[in-house]
Amino acid sequence: MKKNLFIVLEGIDGSGKSSQIKLMEEKLTAAGHKVATTLEPSTGYIGSLLTDILTGKVKTDHRVIAALFAADRLEHITNPTTGILHLLAEGYTVISDRYYFSSYAYNGYYSGMDWVIALNKQCSSLLRPDLNIFIDVPPEVSMARIRANRQTTELFEKLETLTKVKAQYFEAFEQLKNEEQIFITDGNRPLQEIASDIWNKVSTML
Repeated sequence: MKKNLFIVLEGIDGSGKSSQIKLMEEKLTAAGHKVATTLEPSTGYIGSLLTDILTGKVKTDHRVIAALFAADRLEHITNPTTGILHLLAEGYTVISDRYYFSSYAYNGYYSGMDWVIALNKQCSSLLRPDLNIFIDVPPEVSMARIRANRQTTELFEKLETLTKVKAQYFEAFEQLKNEEQIFITDGNRPLQEIASDIWNKVSTML
């Protein structure tokens, strides 16, 4: 058993990752853990450029987007003051909203999954999550949530795209099932039921 973990929440847009991260953080803190939450794209200089691309302020090729995500992830891992490796060394359990499976699914849809996996090889070599949690929701539910909560949509937030991205996730999970710890939970349920399901899994690892 490990004293602190690196946990990643994955899912298509609108799957409820942010809500579940908040609930998990509360449970871990109550159990006496130091917790740090983070996200991708990061808030660093490369992540800020990616945010501008995702919101349509900057246009570029999808291969460039994939490469930028890999670069941002390396910075996210290795930054000497805010990076995930530093936080883990300081004893924090780190929860990230997205990591390399997001690239395999989203960038892989446009640029080829094998190439994107190879592009992120340095990231997976440096730091694999102790647990990848995938919140599984139908793309139709995802789009309904996005439309209800926001006035604008981002680059990948179209029903056809999210349907294909979800399929990419499961392809990546199958391809890497012997290398990664993957937990899939039904996200089309009440918030607390999903949180309980996730906590039951996480608590067995602490």
